[in-house]
Amino acid sequence: MRGFVTGIGGVFIKSKDPKNLASWYKEHFNLPFQGPYCVIGWKDENNKEAEGSTVFSFFKEDTDYFNPSRSEFMINFRVNDLEKALSELRSNQVEVMEKSEDYDYGKFGWFVDPVGNKVELWQPK
Repeated sequence: MRGFVTGIGGVFIKSKDPKNLASWYKEHFNLPFQGPYCVIGWKDENNKEAEGSTVFSFFKEDTDYFNPSRSEFMINFRVNDLEKALSELRSNQVEVMEKSEDYDYGKFGWFVDPVGNKVELWQPK
């Protein structure tokens, strides 16, 4: 995936009590949580006109969103070409999830890394 990743789109963590954990992070780090997630806006230091965002979010510990991984976290990488990234992963015998999703804010795909972590890829629109 050399050249496809442009940044971190998000970090997602399982929790017994996502709302209380979000409140703790809001209190101690002044993060702009709205419920169990916050969106942190930023500008690219090398291109001040390029803006983006990174999501920090908590999920209930029994969520199936991280499946097939049994990990307590999932990372989301921003990519500039989702289809090419997924195609390259497949050609390198990486386990790529069959479905991908398309929303008004971007396209998503997933793969599983060598130790079983599900990783999300996001191509923003």
